[in-house]
Amino acid sequence: MGFSVIEGFSKSLAMTVLSEIGDKTFFAAAILAMRHPRRLVLGGCLAALIVMTILSVLLGWAAPNLISRKWTHHITTVLFFGFGLWSLWEGFTEEGEAEELAEVEAKLDADWKADGGVVKAGLKEDDDLKKQQRPFLTQLFSPILIKAFSITFFGEWGDKSQIATIGLASDENPLGVVLGGIIGQALCTTAAVVGGKSLASQISEKMVALSSGVLFIVFGLQSFLSAAGES
Repeated sequence: MGFSVIEGFSKSLAMTVLSEIGDKTFFAAAILAMRHPRRLVLGGCLAALIVMTILSVLLGWAAPNLISRKWTHHITTVLFFGFGLWSLWEGFTEEGEAEELAEVEAKLDADWKADGGVVKAGLKEDDDLKKQQRPFLTQLFSPILIKAFSITFFGEWGDKSQIATIGLASDENPLGVVLGGIIGQALCTTAAVVGGKSLASQISEKMVALSSGVLFIVFGLQSFLSAAGES
């Protein structure tokens, strides 16, 4: 049991970090943190990612009860190979992070203007300071926190990393997958919020895509070989 938790944890941690670094929700967290109090942005993004990870693991854990374990194992193996090849294709075709960053910036700019336009720096700082001094419950329902939560949650829903987490949880220890996923998400989101846009723009998405592609294929091979060993 102990080993299976560690295996699930290490796989989930590695997969989450490589899937989340430099993706759209990473950029969104970095840009939001430049415009709003970091604590609220970090809280909203992390809450969304934790909820998403737990939901994904629950779906993966329930899958073998709905479909036979043999079939969920085969589906997981195919998913890993598929995502591995997809990530390698993205890495080799160099769908640049600059385009993805620009796309996220444009969307957030449009939302920002729709929410009341650009405010002067001094007024913004005063407003942010007031927001930070509000009671905890008021901050909990802050529009900034809710915006960070919703952008992250709906940005991740149906994403490659979410589907891979469901697959991983159907094949590995769910507790290990939850812990690895949450810690991986926390590391990436904290890096995005603290490092800001400068960190986001320095990340080589090509290297991240190639690394995650190799990792998914290794998981696929391991899953395939374990099935072959059992048969």
